[in-house]
Amino acid sequence: MAGKMKANVYYEPEVMKFEEIDIPQIGDNEVLVKVKAVGICGSDISYYYGHSPVGTPDGKGPIVLGHEISGVVEKVGSIPQKMGLLKPGDRVVVNPVMQCNACPACANGQFNVCANPTVPGVSCNGGFAEYVKAFYTHVYKIGGNVSFEDAALAEPLACAAYAVKQLDIQLGQTVVVFGPGGIGMMMVQLCKSLGAGKVILVGRRDYPLNKGKEVGADAVVNIADKASPYYAADLAKRVREVNGGNLAERCLVPTSNMDALQDALLVTGARSTIVYFGLPGPEDTLKINALEAINSDRTIKFSWLAPLVWDNVLRAISSGQVKLSPIVTHTFPLEKAEEGIKFMKTSKEDKVKGLVLVD
Repeated sequence: MAGKMKANVYYEPEVMKFEEIDIPQIGDNEVLVKVKAVGICGSDISYYYGHSPVGTPDGKGPIVLGHEISGVVEKVGSIPQKMGLLKPGDRVVVNPVMQCNACPACANGQFNVCANPTVPGVSCNGGFAEYVKAFYTHVYKIGGNVSFEDAALAEPLACAAYAVKQLDIQLGQTVVVFGPGGIGMMMVQLCKSLGAGKVILVGRRDYPLNKGKEVGADAVVNIADKASPYYAADLAKRVREVNGGNLAERCLVPTSNMDALQDALLVTGARSTIVYFGLPGPEDTLKINALEAINSDRTIKFSWLAPLVWDNVLRAISSGQVKLSPIVTHTFPLEKAEEGIKFMKTSKEDKVKGLVLVD
């Protein structure tokens, strides 16, 4: 489909321009999607402010950011068309991490560590635009009962689901989740749905902690604000109080805060499992007492992206098993995507998750 479209193009740190660019031309194995909603991810914020390089060969723009994408199929390449997999008008979500299927990692089904991924919004133009293209293997249909806003959160939910899968929760166990952001609140719900007896959500501001209670956290702890009714000076002590005198059996850390990464070791006990999910800086170092970790028979894991969980995630959204609408606190039109990124980073207003509504 020839023509122009409106897009927010990232050029360099803190320089983004709302302009017209060419509509992407699809290949035989691709699908053109008319974008409806796009989540503002922490990585979009990091790219915009220059804290991390984008995934282009030189790590620089111009590039259209945005990888948490829902929309409607506009055009279908000849391969998926021949197979009858997709058609114009289908409501869809895009799985943005499109593996090469040719490297050793892909051969072993380890798609999250593919050596040659194509990622809209990271290595090629993404969703802060009227149209985006994707491989047909990474465009999934959604039901009419699923809003485009909820569907745009499928990608972060998939990442959360993979981390929770690695946690290996056993029925009745207590889980501590550090960080009441969008991912943390998704993890709270996933842990409860998989059998956690209690989920304790830890943060620094009461507004997101209250949101966490709304989506199912059994207890919330504020470790920063002494005026908060949820404040606890000794987090491990508070965990013991909630967990019948014991430290937690499981812990998730969906934050880059190094204090949280260290504290995860303090709130968990023998035979516990910790899954680290957030992205610290390249020089940050986690310190583990090796002897204590061995003697307590701990399991420590790290989680990256979302391999082999998408089907279950889309089912969970469609069934209402995971509530996503309480997590979205702010929306922005396409022309204000840059404003939205700035707001989510710098505003002192109460907020959790922002979306760009394209159409």
